[in-house]
Amino acid sequence: VPGVSLDFNYNTDGYEGDTAEDRKSQDGSETMPFIDESPTMSPHLCARGQDGEAVSPTLMFTLACLSDYTEKGLEMKKLVLSGFLASEEIYINQLEALMLPMKPLKATATTSKPVLTMEQIETIFFMIQDIFVIHKEFYDAISPNIQQWDEKVTVGHLFQKLASQLGVYKAFVDNYKVAVETAEKCSLANSQFQKISEVRYFITYDHSIFYSLMFVFAALLYKPIDRVTRSTLVLHDLLKHTPKDHPDFPLLQDALRISQNFLSSINEEIDPRRTAVTTPKGEVRQLVKDGFLVEVSEGTRKLRHVFLFTDLLLCAKMKKTAVGRHQQYECKWYIPLADLSFQTLDDSDSLPHIQTLPEHEIEEMKIKISSIKSEIQKEKKAQKSQSRNVDRLRKKMNEQESCLLLHSPTIPFRIHNKHGKSYLFLLSSDYERSEWRESIQKLQKKDLQACVLSSVELQVLTGSCFKLRTVHNIPVTSNKDDEESPGLYGFLHVIVHKATGFKESANLYCTLEVDSFGYFVSKAITRVFRDTTEPQWNEEFEIELEGSQCLRILCYEKCYDKSKLNKDDNEIVDKIMGKGQVQLDPQTVQSKNWHMDVIEMNGIKVEFSMKFTSRDLSLKRTPSKKQSGVFGVKISVVTKRERSKVPYIVRQCIEEVEKRGIDEVGIYRISGVATDIQALKAAFDANTKDILMMLSDMDINAIAGTLKLYFRELPEPLLTDRLYPAFMEGIALSDPAAKENCMMHLLRSLPDPNLITFLTLLEHLKRVAEKEPVNKMSLHNLATVFGPTLLRPSESESSKAHITLASDIWSHDVMAQVQVLLYYLQHPPISFAELKKNTLYFSTDV
Repeated sequence: VPGVSLDFNYNTDGYEGDTAEDRKSQDGSETMPFIDESPTMSPHLCARGQDGEAVSPTLMFTLACLSDYTEKGLEMKKLVLSGFLASEEIYINQLEALMLPMKPLKATATTSKPVLTMEQIETIFFMIQDIFVIHKEFYDAISPNIQQWDEKVTVGHLFQKLASQLGVYKAFVDNYKVAVETAEKCSLANSQFQKISEVRYFITYDHSIFYSLMFVFAALLYKPIDRVTRSTLVLHDLLKHTPKDHPDFPLLQDALRISQNFLSSINEEIDPRRTAVTTPKGEVRQLVKDGFLVEVSEGTRKLRHVFLFTDLLLCAKMKKTAVGRHQQYECKWYIPLADLSFQTLDDSDSLPHIQTLPEHEIEEMKIKISSIKSEIQKEKKAQKSQSRNVDRLRKKMNEQESCLLLHSPTIPFRIHNKHGKSYLFLLSSDYERSEWRESIQKLQKKDLQACVLSSVELQVLTGSCFKLRTVHNIPVTSNKDDEESPGLYGFLHVIVHKATGFKESANLYCTLEVDSFGYFVSKAITRVFRDTTEPQWNEEFEIELEGSQCLRILCYEKCYDKSKLNKDDNEIVDKIMGKGQVQLDPQTVQSKNWHMDVIEMNGIKVEFSMKFTSRDLSLKRTPSKKQSGVFGVKISVVTKRERSKVPYIVRQCIEEVEKRGIDEVGIYRISGVATDIQALKAAFDANTKDILMMLSDMDINAIAGTLKLYFRELPEPLLTDRLYPAFMEGIALSDPAAKENCMMHLLRSLPDPNLITFLTLLEHLKRVAEKEPVNKMSLHNLATVFGPTLLRPSESESSKAHITLASDIWSHDVMAQVQVLLYYLQHPPISFAELKKNTLYFSTDV
């Protein structure tokens, strides 16, 4: 505009020559700089006429209104609005002035010599642009209405819209303290920041640029609460001077309610505010639950951070940011809880194609993770914990653990938007799925209204997630502090006694889960206790722990209605009656005595006992003092006594598993009831006549457990102590031909009873693996279960290794033992006759 220039000007009428000392209160504390909000106040952009005298259009209009009021008695409502509009103009000018340094600062942030980092810029000027747009739109909309005032003019809808956008201020207010502190530090430490400020800000009184800038920030960044307070007071006055039958009255009432709710939420204690965000209508949106879940998107697994608020479910992913920049979330989608339902798989539906890794690759990841853990421990022992090598190893382990966490879950959790598409998550535990479903259903019982978020509202909500989140890192070892417990390695013995508190009779059973490698795995299941309100299982299980810290127990009602079963193998249709968990405190569970405990779940109480045996103790092979039995007796003694090539116990257990257990999900992995296993052990040791009857009546997992126990309790491993070092060296050979010759030669070197029994077991395990699509037991799974059992040295041999850490045993010995058995499982059929036929040739060759 000709003859008009813009500058940033401090009117010094109410702020002339004061110093930091002048700003001290009577008690000596420093007070917040005061800025009057009258049209003649403090810093603002103003228009200057030809004579240089500042002229504010709104001020002129306000003065005209006052004059007109004196002469014509204009309504008080118009005066209230005019005064508020004048202060609104000043506030907009302040925001605009504050944004002036942003452009040059952002321009330098991408150069080799930035004045401030992008993170510092975003922190200092956080949400300023958004707030400016909101108030500029409000000002532009309301100004013409006041200038063309008559009794028919309505402004209530504009105040209602302004109040509905107060949610933007919540994030701004939460960031206020950090913004001021960052600006102070940058101004003290960076002269270039001061120079940029000096270029953009014209100060008319004689004080330093630094102090003036801080005055702007400290005063302006405190303004949001001031503005809402002033808006609330104005709304009170407007309602006072608005007839109840006027169209504005209900709209102004609603705007006042929203503003008051917002002020109340700001004045709450700091802790509740950390888990809540204010909605655009001024209502509190509380964060109820959050966590990392695997989403299947277009057939690909994606790791998401899911946030459950009181009125909606939001799925987000972490944005990729440059080093040093503030991390932020990107919203992938959200569903109002009023529109959310749980989708089930019926006959017409099927799971989308899901990217899956072969089971052996999952197991290989675990082996790599364990190996890296061991390397890190060695580095720390060598006092190199601060070396780059440890950081490199931690990064490598994080990559492996993150990949494992992404690809291991298999249990589907489907949610559906009534007005849109469906979404599929994969979870590792039914416990976790139940928690999410119950949390959502509890919120849905309230009278919820479907919420539709604007792009700005969604941006504000997503931005708040970073501060509100309660789960900060994916559950991997590399994210844990060094002081945190590494978990327990060994065997947890659990007796599930009974459950009480059921109101109606049902068919009830329990499952046991423990955490391993960052996710939970089902390890044992009790038998179904039919038609009862007080099931008394009294079943004992032996559960292998791999760095575990938590035991979960889930109580189910068994579903026998075939119409409710579906074709998704991973879909659990049985109803969860209750669930609970207990931390595995090493000091509590490592006692020699049983530790009894109770888990309360939804009014149900499950009683159980547990004790822990460390891996080094559980690995001991103790010969039986009673040589007339089969357990703890050398295999050569048993076969000679029985006049058989393979022990009777091995033949009978294999026969029973192949008869009725080969289709059992998790066969050899799921623990059998310990009391049943002990009963079978006693029967085989005593050579009881009715043992075949016992086998036919016994749970198949108990029979599988008995076979594993037999091999575990051999006084010497099936593949012998003498050959153990050679097996370890042979499996480490790189040349395939050399490895083949070595591994076959080692088999020939075994005593005949050991070799024939091993080959018999080998062919059985291959037949089990052929049913992998049904029983979920791959060759690698079976090698993981049986490898340590068949190769682990006896106590005298293992003591020579001087292994002190349980995790070392897993990462070194067990890894190699698994690989040895896997080699033979993946090998073409091996014939005892062919091996013996070539014995002389290979012995001469060697």
